[in-house]
Amino acid sequence: MDASVWILNLVILAVVLFSDLGTRKVGRLRLLRPFIAAAVVVPFFIKGAASSGNGLALEVGGAAAGIALGILAAALIRVRYDAPSGRAVSHAGLPYALVWIVVVAGRLYFAYGAGHVFGRQLGSWLVTTQITVGALTDSLIFLSIAMLLARTGILAAKARTATARVHHAGSTAEDGSTASAR
Repeated sequence: MDASVWILNLVILAVVLFSDLGTRKVGRLRLLRPFIAAAVVVPFFIKGAASSGNGLALEVGGAAAGIALGILAAALIRVRYDAPSGRAVSHAGLPYALVWIVVVAGRLYFAYGAGHVFGRQLGSWLVTTQITVGALTDSLIFLSIAMLLARTGILAAKARTATARVHHAGSTAEDGSTASAR
């Protein structure tokens, strides 16, 4: 198994868990860090994205699966406004961590299995579907990056919403009107 697979997956897992577990402030650096990481990681690990055919379909599927998994993970993050700090804060616990651990473990098992368990069957499938090993690898990288970026986008939206609610409630209280609960 290629060490880059282990490195990429374990770095993403460590960064996400370190950034999100427990109660954390939602600030610009926390929201920018995944985009910076993606910009740094992608050029080193992408083997040459497919531009057509089944390889492109697999890469798009990997990205779509990553977005769906990122949405699932983000749904497990609670975000509220913290008045003393004047910022949105998030809280993520064990269910959130388990989603990330299961996804990363699945990707690592697939990478291991491709070389040690079901390599012959996978190779036959790749030939039959005319998908290159590079497109397969890229689809797994796209899954990882898309999951991270989808989680980050939803976290940003949740933080913006929590902050806007407080500011909206504060402005309606100041002008004498009442805020409606939705």
